[in-house]
Amino acid sequence: MDNVCEEEVFSNLFKTNSKTVFNYIYYKFGNEEKAYDVVQEAFVKLWENCAKVSPEKAKSYVYTIANNLYLNVIKAEKVRLKYADRTNNSSYESPEFLLEEKEFKEKLDNALNSLPENQRTTFLLNRIDGKKYAEIAEMEGVSVKAIEKRMHLALKALRDQIEGI
Repeated sequence: MDNVCEEEVFSNLFKTNSKTVFNYIYYKFGNEEKAYDVVQEAFVKLWENCAKVSPEKAKSYVYTIANNLYLNVIKAEKVRLKYADRTNNSSYESPEFLLEEKEFKEKLDNALNSLPENQRTTFLLNRIDGKKYAEIAEMEGVSVKAIEKRMHLALKALRDQIEGI
């Protein structure tokens, strides 16, 4: 029987899940460094408790620990989501286009920042990471119906705030 305390099992769990856990926490925090710290700490806790956690439960254990660590950190903080500037500035684009693109990006950032954290996280996990509602529901520890509702509310709020979406 596989055991999380076996280095190979633990290593595979880390390789398989660390990037998604990172993205999940990053979307909540909007801060790469803090998200990285939380992921590291969550996996350290998994290692410390490896005898108590079955390999089947390890993924949800790490998500729960990461989410709890996140909640502890943000008690005193206001959450702000920041994006790396992914725009590809090309010399062919007119100044007007670049200005419109910048204004749209600001509108989108503001609209995303105005969403409740659970809606923003659901939206980004689905649209950026391509996670299915069932996967997001498992990460968040809620029903698929709850995720559908969050997504509906997020899309409605974004449509209301940004023309052309």
